[in-house]
Amino acid sequence: MECSKCGVCCKLFVINLNEEEYNSKEYNTVFQRFGHFAWQEAELVGANLLVQKDDGKTCIYLENQKCSIHLTRPKVCRAFFCESKEEWCQDMVQKINEEKEK
Repeated sequence: MECSKCGVCCKLFVINLNEEEYNSKEYNTVFQRFGHFAWQEAELVGANLLVQKDDGKTCIYLENQKCSIHLTRPKVCRAFFCESKEEWCQDMVQKINEEKEK
């Protein structure tokens, strides 16, 4: 499957980094201005979440309807496709379809 590059998922979902991604310090996270938390604390308080734009819902890395870090995007972004048949994706697929119908 390939990404359809519509950008809708980047406007609907908050992205949780895994431990390796968080510790890499390659991504802008919500609490990074307060320093780097240990992984367990970061996961507990949500410090492992990607920053969103000022609108409070769009991923900071979405530029011109495209992911500006597509080649190095987080694992969860790599695993999800809006046409996925995977059970864990179905709620997100439904939300994306509803948004596209608006």
